Amino acid sequence: MPEIKVVPLGAGQDVGRSCILVTIGCKNIMFDCGMHMGYNDDRRFPDFTYITRSGSLTQFLDCVIISHFHLDHCGALPYFSEMCKYDGPIYMTHPTKAICPILLEDYRKITVDRKGEKNFFTSQMIKDCMKKVKAINLHQTVKVDDDLEIKAYYAGHVLGAAMFLVKVGCESVLYTGDYNMTPDRHLGAAWIDKCRPNLLITESTYATTIRDSKRCRERDFLTKVHECVERGGKVLIPVFALGRAQELCILLETYWDRMNLKVPIYFSTGLTEKANHYYKLFITWTNQKIRRTFVQHNMFEFKHIKPFDRALIDNPNPMVVFATPGMLHGGLSLQIFKKWAPDDKNMVILPGYCVAGTVGNKILSGQRTVELENKQIIDVKLAVEYMSFSAHADAKGIMQLIKHAEPENVMLVHGEASKMNFLMQKIEQEIGTPCYMPKNGETVKIRASPKIAVDMSFELYKQNQPQISLKSHIHENKKPRLDVDPRIIEGVIIMDDNSTRLVDSKQALHELGMKSHNLNFCSTISVPDKVVRNELLRELYLHVKSDFPKEEVSQSSDGSIKLHSVVIEYQVNDDSEAVIAISWDYKPMCTLVDTA
Repeated sequence: MPEIKVVPLGAGQDVGRSCILVTIGCKNIMFDCGMHMGYNDDRRFPDFTYITRSGSLTQFLDCVIISHFHLDHCGALPYFSEMCKYDGPIYMTHPTKAICPILLEDYRKITVDRKGEKNFFTSQMIKDCMKKVKAINLHQTVKVDDDLEIKAYYAGHVLGAAMFLVKVGCESVLYTGDYNMTPDRHLGAAWIDKCRPNLLITESTYATTIRDSKRCRERDFLTKVHECVERGGKVLIPVFALGRAQELCILLETYWDRMNLKVPIYFSTGLTEKANHYYKLFITWTNQKIRRTFVQHNMFEFKHIKPFDRALIDNPNPMVVFATPGMLHGGLSLQIFKKWAPDDKNMVILPGYCVAGTVGNKILSGQRTVELENKQIIDVKLAVEYMSFSAHADAKGIMQLIKHAEPENVMLVHGEASKMNFLMQKIEQEIGTPCYMPKNGETVKIRASPKIAVDMSFELYKQNQPQISLKSHIHENKKPRLDVDPRIIEGVIIMDDNSTRLVDSKQALHELGMKSHNLNFCSTISVPDKVVRNELLRELYLHVKSDFPKEEVSQSSDGSIKLHSVVIEYQVNDDSEAVIAISWDYKPMCTLVDTA
């Protein structure tokens, strides 16, 4: 039986440094190549020596697939391709290819130019890395080679994020990356076919969380921001450049307009313009409302939100500032936080997940003094608020995707161990699908049930087509729906050089010039001497009738029982032994015929 092998090099029982190595049908694929925001040493990148200690990475790997532009999914890519010398194909969507180099360059500047680190990728390496990237469209099937093909599906989450279905022959793996099953103010919900993969590898960031109403969260967020600036305080909102930033900007812009507020809102210099440019360029990736109104009104051109000048950090007046990065692990957001943290009039609102080890995670866990890398101690007196505007699927969304995709097996990555364990048990108990949650470096081998695609004849399809009841749907003003339950279809499989077909038995007999024949089977059960014949047959009749209440069960005058072609009789054999004889006909309708 075919086997799929999976090894997480990152994101195994952890959030960050996503990198999943999959072997399927003798093909090796690496999903994502991220960095860990909680580390500033060798642990920030996956351990690529695990792939091969001697020999070429290009020879071992058939391709690399990047799900989206967040650094915990693409931050190690230039290091892997230019410093580890991987020279094979890299696949990602068009928006991801456009935005990735910008975020990688920002990451390089913070790490090298400001922190002075050595042995890091250069600007030229980022450019050389991106030259190896092959952009893929949504729902486009790309053949990497004769056996390996990949297909991208819309994931929501951020602009350009995609889930990837990989197929090698009859085996398939679906990798979700990060996704969101709920539409928001600027992106749609994740969508995928009912693809029934052998293995679904899904993120589990919010494995135990079921979010409250989005409207309640938005109202709470706006109230807290308004109250803080009204009492003269400053609000810091750490965000990543694209994604939640645009979501919250649209929310505040609308509220400021409605309330006619004059308190200034700022965004990290340059990022607003870049974001606006890419949302214009890839408008088809946004939600339906934005696409419909884009020509008349560009939702990403903000009247109240202005570029931020670093000189404003010491300004005593109230303001709202969106600053990057989102977990307070460096950059402008951390610089502002250090200045504003000692003042209890101020507030920091963390709108998304914060990885362990980051300043964001420390203050959310209740630390009121924070030690930074340079041994600087910060007294945290400002208000700390966490409001989940994260674009990850919650537990309900993850279960929804699993039920829709109908995989044979599920693997959880990109989550915390205890929470993943809870969700794993829930999946196995409620859905009945085997589930795995390997650690980094742990190998999981999964047996894959091979699936063989066959063409079905129109006659056979007509015979097995479910009946559609229109009456209730018309009354309820709903579209009629087909019964989607799986069903067993009987027919004859005919294989020749070019195709595999499932046809009706009459058509098969006609095509092959064969005559129809029936098989009759019989089985007997001995009856003890003391059993009365008529009483036994009566009990059997009542038992069969109760077991098959919807079927026609009859009993003849001699006591024999009939159910379709099955006949149950009381007989005496050649040895004068009383037996119950059960006989039935079988028509050979599931025959494999090779005409080659």
